Amino acid sequence: MEYASGGDLHNYLQENFTKITWKNKLNILLNISKGLETIHNAKFVHRDFHSGNILISSNILFNENIKLKIGDLGLSQPENNVSSNNEIYGVIPYIAPEIFKGSAFSKKSDIYCMGMIMWELTTGCKPFANVDHDHKLIYKILDGKRPEVTEDTPECFANLMKSCWDPRPIKRPSINEICNKFNSWYFKNENIEQFEQAERKREELLISKKLGPKFAKKTHSKAIYTSRPLSSFISKCSSINSSSKDYTSIELEFDISFSNSSQNLNSTIQNSSTFRHPNAIYTRSSNVLPPVATSLKKRNIEESNIETHNNNVKHVKLVSEFRYARILPK
Repeated sequence: MEYASGGDLHNYLQENFTKITWKNKLNILLNISKGLETIHNAKFVHRDFHSGNILISSNILFNENIKLKIGDLGLSQPENNVSSNNEIYGVIPYIAPEIFKGSAFSKKSDIYCMGMIMWELTTGCKPFANVDHDHKLIYKILDGKRPEVTEDTPECFANLMKSCWDPRPIKRPSINEICNKFNSWYFKNENIEQFEQAERKREELLISKKLGPKFAKKTHSKAIYTSRPLSSFISKCSSINSSSKDYTSIELEFDISFSNSSQNLNSTIQNSSTFRHPNAIYTRSSNVLPPVATSLKKRNIEESNIETHNNNVKHVKLVSEFRYARILPK
């Protein structure tokens, strides 16, 4: 058995983050992706893929032929294998949203983890380290919450990372596609301008102490990064989801005068009989409606039909989606 003298990836990042250039990051990620590619090509799914399970056996800063090993394959299973055990084990920030909804672990759920590992290389921190890893975090992940992208992250890199985080598994890239991307960036210097600019920005952020684990928010005492049973958290989150109504679609027609558009818009909607949809369920009295400015999304306006009339007045017809607050238990 080979000894991993460099420890796991997370600890290595903690100790060496300021020295790890964007070129180093690509080399590390290329080797990690090749390891996952080997697992997927063998028609297996890791199921517990995170930085604590990536082991380093040589100095990755000064050795081009680095050795990274993906460890802890105890939860790995053949692709499409249905487990007789209904318990879900894992680390909440690295688990794909569909798993929380009852889907089986798959290659695409491993890809979600790969996106989190990519993010960890950009920050030196584990995802969602400053919050409690409980049902509330699961709820937020299901609602689309993802880690914030750092200022020095190249656009091409950010796009790949976000595609790994896509809530729809079918939209995530395969590990082969990811390997090809890292290979083209590292060996073929594709998008070299973006990475050179990113390296300059990285150095700037380090000098200003705005990047790196030393300057990150304090780790929450209940941020757990070892695999554990999660069914109780998932069940609690599911009960919140099932007791709430997410959206109500409402068709609105009103006139907007640019001289006093915001006031007139609010007044028109407050007094409109069409606003009180017969099948709508409101979380507050219908006489105390939320301000339009905070309820109407930008995309609603973009999708609206706008007709211009005389006197600088526009007639607007739109279908708007309102999301009502779902209150989490303390």
